[in-house]
Amino acid sequence: MPSLDEQCDPRQPLVKLAQEIDWQRFEEAFGEYYGNQGRPAKPVRLMVGLLLLKHLENLSDEVLIQRWVQNPYYQLFCGMTQFQWELPCHPTDLVYFRRRIGEEGCTLLLQSSAQMHGEALKEREIVVGTTVQEKNITHPTDTELYRKIIERCWKLADQQGVKLRRRYAKDVKNALLAQRWRGHPKRAKQARKGVRRLRTIAGGLIRELRRKLPPEEVSAHEGDFELYQRVLNQKPKDKNKIYSLHEPEVYCVAKGKAHKKYEFGSKASVAMTKEKGVIVAAVAHPENIYDGHTLPEVLEVTEAIMGNAPNKAIVDRGYRGRQKVGETEILTPGKPPKGQTRSQKQSMKKRFRRRAAIEPLIGHLKQDYRLARCYLKGQVGDQINLLLAATAWNLNKRMRELLLRLAASWLRLVHNAFVTSPSYALAFR
Repeated sequence: MPSLDEQCDPRQPLVKLAQEIDWQRFEEAFGEYYGNQGRPAKPVRLMVGLLLLKHLENLSDEVLIQRWVQNPYYQLFCGMTQFQWELPCHPTDLVYFRRRIGEEGCTLLLQSSAQMHGEALKEREIVVGTTVQEKNITHPTDTELYRKIIERCWKLADQQGVKLRRRYAKDVKNALLAQRWRGHPKRAKQARKGVRRLRTIAGGLIRELRRKLPPEEVSAHEGDFELYQRVLNQKPKDKNKIYSLHEPEVYCVAKGKAHKKYEFGSKASVAMTKEKGVIVAAVAHPENIYDGHTLPEVLEVTEAIMGNAPNKAIVDRGYRGRQKVGETEILTPGKPPKGQTRSQKQSMKKRFRRRAAIEPLIGHLKQDYRLARCYLKGQVGDQINLLLAATAWNLNKRMRELLLRLAASWLRLVHNAFVTSPSYALAFR
């Protein structure tokens, strides 16, 4: 039976990319996470290849596993020598593998993808920008948070066999129905009354569960009860508010967008080389900090990937107030200083026009590489999703370069054959 190498087109960009990736580097780095006991582990190349394909093709874990069986190029990319008819693994194995390699392993993937571009890493200027990586949560409202607290209290009581004095099911239903006309001037008062009623019911259920649950169960769920109480006590203008029960680390970011005033997730910084557009740093920040304060961490990651600190970092006006970080000069658009020559002004204008290139790059990360919404758990999930999206950008950029190189060589062969043909020489005799 012919192997996959013989069946697949060697000119296909995914095949070319698989030949350029240093898979042995990942085998050595991730081999320490595996032991000799229990069921044999899946090959490291298979799991790394699946992670890369997931973001390259913008697929969920479940859909990726299903398409892997149908696509021979996916299988060849993951190191298979014969066409497989069975699923490579369960979709949850990708969850465990991401958790196993963590942020350090995904940083290694980004570093490897950037180093594939060679000369691009020798550039001395980078462009830095920030965006918001939204979390997979519903739009937070007090009504929705109170309802979820009540339903979680009901569920906990049923699991532990606690008979509640009253479940307030009808009151909860009426309070939620009252929110449907919240924008109507004659129903606004009734809607506000319903929110207060939901808050009262949630607080009562929490206190009743604390009284009736066994002491060991109360201590086991103490973290949940404290979280619920924080939600019930928070005010509209409080800081460090809770916007989601299952993702309490989420914070609100106002970026001044006309179509979306507030976004709920984490702030993400992306740095790319000025000319080639290779991503050399991707950092998800656990707090909503001023853009200028994100630069030290971003430049530290950039230096680790590029091998040296860049001379200049070009940023937008959101970074105002920072002129230098370490050995890197921070360039921000603004009024040119006195004494600057015309050529220097033109050079700075050219730099700042190039800075705008990071905006469509961020747009592609969101639209094509799964950065628009993060489905991974916690702050570690935010960082892993961002690193894998940046890695997919670099790999896809490399595939386009390979494709262009292949097309150029093909055109060169056609041109040489055409020029040396007798009919061509006869036509121009």
